[in-house]
Amino acid sequence: MHADELDRRFHSHDDWIPASVVSLLIEHGHLDEVRRLAGRGEWWCARALAQSLVDQDRVDAAVDLLRPFIDTGWWEAVRTVAAILDERGRTAEAVALVRPYAEAGDRFARNKLAALLARQGRVDEVFALLGPHVADWYPARALVDLTAGLGRDAEVIELLRPHVGKPERGRGWGHEMEHVELMATVLERQGLVDEAVKLLESYYHRDDVIYVNHVEQLADLLARHGRSARLRELAAAPGGENAAYRLAEVLEQQGRLDDATAQLRPLAAGDPNAASYLADLLARHDRTGEAVAVLRTAANSIPTAADWLLRQMSTLLVDQGRAEEALALIDEFAGPGLMDSEYFLNRVYVLERCGQVDEAIAELRAHPDSEAWYLAGTTTRLLAGAGRIDEAIELLSPSAGEPSANTALLAELLVKQGRAEDAIALLHR
Repeated sequence: MHADELDRRFHSHDDWIPASVVSLLIEHGHLDEVRRLAGRGEWWCARALAQSLVDQDRVDAAVDLLRPFIDTGWWEAVRTVAAILDERGRTAEAVALVRPYAEAGDRFARNKLAALLARQGRVDEVFALLGPHVADWYPARALVDLTAGLGRDAEVIELLRPHVGKPERGRGWGHEMEHVELMATVLERQGLVDEAVKLLESYYHRDDVIYVNHVEQLADLLARHGRSARLRELAAAPGGENAAYRLAEVLEQQGRLDDATAQLRPLAAGDPNAASYLADLLARHDRTGEAVAVLRTAANSIPTAADWLLRQMSTLLVDQGRAEEALALIDEFAGPGLMDSEYFLNRVYVLERCGQVDEAIAELRAHPDSEAWYLAGTTTRLLAGAGRIDEAIELLSPSAGEPSANTALLAELLVKQGRAEDAIALLHR
């Protein structure tokens, strides 16, 4: 095993038996096979066995099981074992395990070491470890998070201040503006609310760019401290539509539902996110008819968002026992001829939700693209959910000679059918 290859497999979800299949193998009594596979470098097998050992308070055995992965220098294995040790009260051992990686310059290891030291109350060491690196937002955020409530905010502010609003060479404002968010967080935490508000107001709109994260943070800050008048001003300003959601939430909490919806209605016709948010708000107050009307208007005016707005409409109607209206709505949007795949899957979803699984399966099988992976996977899931495992396996088996998006699903079904060896062979071909 080599760390680079392990990392590639971990991040690409490739060449390993998936965790879902490993869980089923264990559930169906194939522990010996899982142990054998773990010994061959199957990470999810080893990880599942290690967790079962931890659950039995056999922490040393769990660590020994994962040792071959650690010995490669692969960070994910180191992180996993450090977490196991820390959770079991062996934080000093976790620190010793992680420290060499942090000292070698791994930013993920540095943050992990800082978190472990903070758990031991070694705050000065946290500052010494992260302080020199706060020009990078990642350790800077860790320092802000780990020092919350420790009375050291003034020191954090002084470390952050030189980096606020200074773009990193070649990366522009968008990167270093993250320090503004962190500085505002610490200022608020220290009780310097006016200074935090001023900072965010100074930076959320710069160089003709609206920084949405800062608008939302400013809106949250104003809401938390009861500054409703300023929040209204922000919502009405350029880029303030991102604050309108927070203002609507405040008004809803005050029982002013009509005022809350009034904030969002001007946005909803042209912004699918605003329409979705407004529909959710209305539905929470049993105004489903209005919610569907809002979504329908938005879907008609923003065709690119019609499919997922239609899914939300369908869900609202099905929840109200109005499945036939949902199906009619889908047919209306889809129009004549072959239904677009997103509309068709939405129709299948509605049929399933209202208990018409057999009809959903029949429509899937009759579709001209029924063998396409996304439709075959949906049909298989419905068949399996109805207890028709043999049919589900038969549906996917013709494509088993080559890798497909449904390989893991087929392997899961084979395990459930008692064919563990076939499932493993399928994944290892």
